Amino acid sequence: MSEAIKEAVLDRLSKVKGPDLEGDLVSLGLVSDVFVSDGRVAFSITVPAERAQQLEPLRQAAEKVVKEIDGVEAAMVALTAEKAAGSSGSAPAAPVRPAPSKAQVGDVPPPMQARAKSQAPEQTGQKPGVPGVKTIIAVASGKGGVGKSTTTANLALGLQANGLKVGVLDADIYGPSVPRLFNVTGRPEPVSGRILKPLEGYGIKVMSMGFMVEEETPMIWRGPMVISALTQMLREVAWGELDVLVVDMPPGTGDAQLTMAQQVPLAGAVIVSTPQDLALIDARKGLNMFRRVDVPVLGIVENMSYFLCPDCGGRHDIFGHGGARAEAEKLGVPFLGEVPLDMQIRETSDAGTPVVVSDPDGAHTAVYRAIASRVLEEIARYEGEGARTAPNIVME
Repeated sequence: MSEAIKEAVLDRLSKVKGPDLEGDLVSLGLVSDVFVSDGRVAFSITVPAERAQQLEPLRQAAEKVVKEIDGVEAAMVALTAEKAAGSSGSAPAAPVRPAPSKAQVGDVPPPMQARAKSQAPEQTGQKPGVPGVKTIIAVASGKGGVGKSTTTANLALGLQANGLKVGVLDADIYGPSVPRLFNVTGRPEPVSGRILKPLEGYGIKVMSMGFMVEEETPMIWRGPMVISALTQMLREVAWGELDVLVVDMPPGTGDAQLTMAQQVPLAGAVIVSTPQDLALIDARKGLNMFRRVDVPVLGIVENMSYFLCPDCGGRHDIFGHGGARAEAEKLGVPFLGEVPLDMQIRETSDAGTPVVVSDPDGAHTAVYRAIASRVLEEIARYEGEGARTAPNIVME
């Protein structure tokens, strides 16, 4: 079925004239790989950067013909702006979002728009916030497998336990874990135009690519489509009134991290690492990336810090111990706390009942709540230093 829809999409797009009404989108090679899943279609159209706004009708025409195909429930089409060969500048290609329709203007968060007639945020030094969301923090790691998503879920629940209204954005497009961690299934429903209503788990509003595709479906997307999906999930969602939006970042220092740093007023980033040297090397890279783009590092969490044997009661430092604390002291950032390697944390996470909600009075919950409190203290400290001007990111 997906292959049939993909062929139909390419057939329809082959009838859409390219820029300057010459050729068509397919024959000119302007269409990226078409992704189809459960009636949802996504692709990008490559256009010259300087003509991105002018060619917005081209994007709308492509979206329209694709939506008319039987079996297509929704279409996400982005203009991927690329610089011409030999042009100055080294910024990566970035998707250009559509202009708002009348239905999108109101009390719900506006979608990420194409560059308007006014100056772009990076030119004015201002990053547009997300309406209704007071504070946005990122939870990041330099590498995968350190328990970042589990930390994100329990940190968010710890913030909620401290009396805050919290949301979670799963920015890990390739490996979304939030649906399973919060035991949430279903499809986000449209509220108005392109605006989606987030799902909810344990009183926390959540949005993830995992709600759009089946758990086993791989996301075979290039960078521009990842950025387009990420900005859509952030800005085309009716988050409502939130004290904190926690963003579960993908591991590493790639497109998603730079997109968040460039386009979102992050209050700060929490770095998750295990104690061993190999993990700390990558954690250091992630920390330095946020520093280079002038995002405060709220602190480091040492996950899988130690193991307490349930049989003998002995403590075992399987991955070493204290490495993250020492690294935090070395780099001059707060050490937020250490979380043990424990069967209960693993089992509750896999079952979709994170330990903070399944054992609210337990020792592990106390650890996460303490980490949440320290994060809030760091946010308050940075806010007390006054608003910071958004940086111009330079890739060397």
